[in-house]
Amino acid sequence: MTEPLRRPTETPPVEGSTAEAHEERPDGGVWEHPHFWLGLVVVGSVITAAFFLLRFLDLLTAAS
Repeated sequence: MTEPLRRPTETPPVEGSTAEAHEERPDGGVWEHPHFWLGLVVVGSVITAAFFLLRFLDLLTAAS
């Protein structure tokens, strides 16, 4: 036999909780330290730019 239906405002005994409600700090995950990732992107960009700048300067010196 199935359990009788309850009114919407009534909480079934199984779902009740005696714990106090508290807010948990959200997990930052990868974004916990954004300065690290920003630094990594900037360092990679500078290295890539330096590579192309050195190639450009090498082409200028080889042409003359």
